[in-house]
Amino acid sequence: MKKGNWIFIFVLILIAGLSRLLPHPPNFTALGAMALFGGAALSNKILKVLLPLVALFITDVILNNTVFAASNEGFTLFYPGALWTYVAIASIALLAPLLINKLSVQKVVLGSLMASVVFFVISNFGAWASGVLYPMTLEGLATCYIAAIPFFANTLGGDVLFSGILFGGFYLAGLKMPKLALIKN
Repeated sequence: MKKGNWIFIFVLILIAGLSRLLPHPPNFTALGAMALFGGAALSNKILKVLLPLVALFITDVILNNTVFAASNEGFTLFYPGALWTYVAIASIALLAPLLINKLSVQKVVLGSLMASVVFFVISNFGAWASGVLYPMTLEGLATCYIAAIPFFANTLGGDVLFSGILFGGFYLAGLKMPKLALIKN
């Protein structure tokens, strides 16, 4: 993919991140999509990981200190287990160029599936590894993953929908402003 305008890309990623502030079903967010999009659209290896993480951090701080404020003791930057979410988002951003090296509907759908699976595996491993909800045994790990299955459909739906919006929107913007185009000719 060609280099895009990183500021425009960041604005799209930030908007996707801010969509977490709107009411939504559990796990039906743009997290995986914004990491996938940032990882595929940006050529700079630092920015492709950093920009989705910044959007995640900004929205986490807002959510931690508004929606989840009652369960926190004072101002909260990171919730317990946040590290695993950040690792999942960074992993998706790093894997994105391997799957979406040229824009196509099939590659975006495949990338969305990959993002959902990566998020599911890493975040739920983190839930188990915390040792709070599940015993630190293989049975506990299996129980953790099984308990998370009902949320996976929402993760997948959010990733596919928001990936379509981000990649499709950027593609359409590239038609009007060719310097933003993601497609190699």
